[in-house]
Amino acid sequence: MDKTIIKAATSDTICYEAHGNLYLNITNRCTARCVFCIREFSDGVYGYNLRLIHEPSVEEIIDHLRSLDLSKYREVVFTGFGEPTVRLDSVLKVTRWLSERGMSVRLDTNGHGSLLYPDRDVVSELKEAGLSAVSVSLNAESEELYKKLCLPAYDNAYHALLDFTKSAVDAGIRTRMTVVDLPEIDVLKCEHIAHELGADFYVR
Repeated sequence: MDKTIIKAATSDTICYEAHGNLYLNITNRCTARCVFCIREFSDGVYGYNLRLIHEPSVEEIIDHLRSLDLSKYREVVFTGFGEPTVRLDSVLKVTRWLSERGMSVRLDTNGHGSLLYPDRDVVSELKEAGLSAVSVSLNAESEELYKKLCLPAYDNAYHALLDFTKSAVDAGIRTRMTVVDLPEIDVLKCEHIAHELGADFYVR
């Protein structure tokens, strides 16, 4: 694909493609500072610079999506260089627009949504907007290790991500949990946690 098609006028990369999917990079803000995060070592992935000059508006995101042949992608994924639910309302609006056009939409998240919006039922809102799948970064088999590796902004972030995952499973959203394959992480214990919650499991 001609990369000029999927870049903003500011040269920000809002959309990029890989693995047959289209990925949306809508924020660089995050509620964690994972020691293994690609942001600590690189400006992007797959040859795309994902450091944003400004956060694209919903209108900008949809304008980019309109310019693409969405039928060529298996799914559209909110991911990029930040935590998408920091911009929950934007995620909901774009998800609704995509789902109305028959697209499968996935959210890659750290599962801190309920901490960001304690007065909202984040999972229910995502489900209502038409979200098809969610991938939650587990990254540790214990709260202690999670705090060490992910440096979350919230003290109860580990339990929040477990609750988020269970809520997504219960809502009927296709759900998986993921870990990075590091020596410190007990992958088998993490897999057990994911399956106990009813989620699929993936080592990335």
